[in-house]
Amino acid sequence: MTANGEPAGESTPPPTVARRRGKFWWVKWVLGVVLLALLVGEGIYLWPRLHESWRTLTEIHWGWVVACVWLQALSMSGFGRVQKQLLRAGGVRVSQRKSVAVVYGATAMSVSLPAGQVFSTAFTYRQTRRWGASPIVASWQLVFSGVVAAVGLALLGVGGTFLSGGQVGPYKLILSLAGVIALVWAGNYVSRNPGSLETLLRKSLALVNRVRKRPAEHGRDKIAEVLAQLESVELGKRDGALVGVWALVHRFADVACLGAACYAIGADPRISGLLLAFAVGKAVGSIPFAPGGIVYVDATLIYGLTAAAGLPAAQAVAAAFVYRLVSFILVAIIGWIVFLFLFRRPQADDDEYTKEFEQRRF
Repeated sequence: MTANGEPAGESTPPPTVARRRGKFWWVKWVLGVVLLALLVGEGIYLWPRLHESWRTLTEIHWGWVVACVWLQALSMSGFGRVQKQLLRAGGVRVSQRKSVAVVYGATAMSVSLPAGQVFSTAFTYRQTRRWGASPIVASWQLVFSGVVAAVGLALLGVGGTFLSGGQVGPYKLILSLAGVIALVWAGNYVSRNPGSLETLLRKSLALVNRVRKRPAEHGRDKIAEVLAQLESVELGKRDGALVGVWALVHRFADVACLGAACYAIGADPRISGLLLAFAVGKAVGSIPFAPGGIVYVDATLIYGLTAAAGLPAAQAVAAAFVYRLVSFILVAIIGWIVFLFLFRRPQADDDEYTKEFEQRRF
């Protein structure tokens, strides 16, 4: 018998010949079939309208297309500013160029890879750690920027419903704004008064240790470490105001990009309907069913532009095509180019930060 447990005298094929397939080798084929099915489904859905839409696209106004591209770049830059400002509150100084480069790279991963949101979040975490952010600050920045973006999207939806004469009154709009202010105040209060949070965490830890039958002191060192790092995060009035302003720039520039796409094909959308179509499309796009929300985001945008913004079906298809070409395809291409030029080379700390990120995920 050989060391591998095989009968002596039998030759084993060389590694290059007998390559073992991985345990999940079939996943890529399943994903390929699903993606192909989605593309076929989108083609079937759009086919009756494609002739009129194509004629509309041949009469496109290129000045509005340029405006569409510029507004999408402004939206990406706005989110880069949000990220930069949040890191500044945690004592991390980073240039706008580096912040925007990470935003483009992370967005490219998010919209073009299966489970892209996980890859993009891990990528952003690694880069912010390399800029000098502590694990707490890096995680806090990711969570808070996501919350700010979600609140901004909700405000757009509420505003669109309010402008369209829906059942959303001014009180809900005021409550949404108050929620943003309260969120900023709470984060700043906790960072300035870690003692209040420490008391709550210690009581919770004692209860958990009692349930798990562990010593009462178990985990206190970790809490002390987390609170010490949290004290370095201070989202003051200036930083909080700038985060809010740039979050609005990020969202409104993206909405304006969709509006410019409509004007580019000669449509005249209702502003309230435009806000609603955008908000619903982005909300649906957060469902990680397919890269970039292909098919179902397009269908949602087309339906929203038709039902809420008042566009004919042919114009809605053409406008959605122009918008997605800029906000999805073009951004993904630029993001991958940025990634290949700036982030392609593996770093020695990649594995360390990836493991650290996995441990911090809930």
